[in-house]
Amino acid sequence: MPVASPSTAKRAFTASRPPPVPHTPTAAVGRSPLRSEQLSRQASNEPTIGAPELTYGIPRSSSKLPVFVPSYVNYDKKVLRFLAYFKEQVQNSTQEVWRVRPVNIYYYLEDDTMEVYEPKVENSGLLQGKRTQRRPMPKSEHGEYYHWRDLNLAVDLEVCGFTYHITQCDTFTKEFMERGGMILNDPEPMPMDPYTERRKICQPTHQTPSEFDSLQQYLVMDGKVLRFHAVWDNPDNPDKKSIIYVTITYFLVNDTVEIREISRANSGRESFPILMRRLKLPKKFKPGYDSFPKIIMEVSSKEVDQYYSPKDFKLGKTVRLLDRDFLLYDCDGFTKGYYKKHFPEVEMKPIEMPKEEELPPRKMVIPPYNGFGSLEDSEQNCLHLIPKPPTKNMLRTLHIDNKVLRYSAVMEMQNPRERNFLITYHLAEEMITIYERATPNSGIIGGKFLKKMRIHKPGSTPDNPLFYTPADFAIGNVLTVFSYRFLLTDVDSTVLTYLESISDQIPAHTLESVRQRLADRAAAELAAAEQAAAEEAAAEQAAAERAARKHGER
Repeated sequence: MPVASPSTAKRAFTASRPPPVPHTPTAAVGRSPLRSEQLSRQASNEPTIGAPELTYGIPRSSSKLPVFVPSYVNYDKKVLRFLAYFKEQVQNSTQEVWRVRPVNIYYYLEDDTMEVYEPKVENSGLLQGKRTQRRPMPKSEHGEYYHWRDLNLAVDLEVCGFTYHITQCDTFTKEFMERGGMILNDPEPMPMDPYTERRKICQPTHQTPSEFDSLQQYLVMDGKVLRFHAVWDNPDNPDKKSIIYVTITYFLVNDTVEIREISRANSGRESFPILMRRLKLPKKFKPGYDSFPKIIMEVSSKEVDQYYSPKDFKLGKTVRLLDRDFLLYDCDGFTKGYYKKHFPEVEMKPIEMPKEEELPPRKMVIPPYNGFGSLEDSEQNCLHLIPKPPTKNMLRTLHIDNKVLRYSAVMEMQNPRERNFLITYHLAEEMITIYERATPNSGIIGGKFLKKMRIHKPGSTPDNPLFYTPADFAIGNVLTVFSYRFLLTDVDSTVLTYLESISDQIPAHTLESVRQRLADRAAAELAAAEQAAAEEAAAEQAAAERAARKHGER
């Protein structure tokens, strides 16, 4: 098989390659810029978010189609409202032949449905409200339905066998139909119902006068009462000094009387307000009925010749009601006006009653503190049936919350064994906690000795409680806590800073004791440090001498 020469192979490879891309000119004749070059530069200067054609290819050129909006979205909650009426024939009536009944016709544009509604009139005696359900209204027997273009003013509309005459429409309906190319007729006034207009005119009436009319009394005097303030002179009352006050109410609507007792606090009497139920009180019986068994049977008008009336109630007089004597001493404003108008000869002048001796108020005595719980909790048990937590000073809590003063103390006792304690004073709650430090090989387990609480001083009383404050924590003082005595021996260095900030509230000897204790402790710490340094230097010198002796021996 013949082998091609290198030159021949190179010419064959060159002939098989595709032709080169032609060079696009960048300038026109006369070196003027091309139009295509200007458009490409303008497009490159505009900001673009991305080039989707690099990933998805060049999109197809499509013309912009109009956005389709459904009718139920475009006409949602848009209703055409027409005012109309229809005439109803009235049978078997001498006062009217026909009546006018106004209605509202609603046309819903979203689904071309209609509804007829008759406004309700109070006490009309007619079945009013929705006359037709919301649905497409048939226009003819050929399956046609009413459209909003079929509606207009001053036209008749036949719906379900009734003829409605349209008179007016609202502003939205008028503007909508005019934009749709409709020419509306002139609106018409709503005709008036002759029977309704005739009822507005008061018909002449004649009323026969009568000396007494119970219905007239009920209509005029309903809710009107005469109220008297009286005192009951009860001979059966064992305590002659106590006065029983009552209220006598006379009801003008039916001439009945009711007596109520006014209950007073701490009077010693059982609260029973109704002294006499509401009834008509007989004043004079007919002859022959004096021995009537009134306790067994109720008294009727056949046995009574005269009942109590407003004339029988006068201020300053004693009235006897059911064998009880009541002294009338005052009345309300309406009663005075009623007597001044109807009985001007009766003088309604109130009288002054002797004031009852008022007992001095009892002072609540708080029992002595029994030692259980805190003093504030024990006091709340005496003040309230359901104890409430003691109130806190929130401003003080916000300013000095979580700030404490720490002291060291030892317990004074007959046993020579020393017990060390840490006393912490909480400034926000003004409470004290005591912890016992554990001492090795002492047989005493350290831990909480006293939970957080306020500690009162010896001799403090519930009426005037005295509690320990930072002013009482002087070094060398003895604190008595529930019969335990604690001797203060040391203090934290931060205590002096706080006490100096409130030096006007702290005694001078307390500040001086704290300063002296901190100074003594600082001097002791300095002496201990110097002694430790001297011992360390002596130890280093001794070590150097030993090293020198060993070197000399060698």
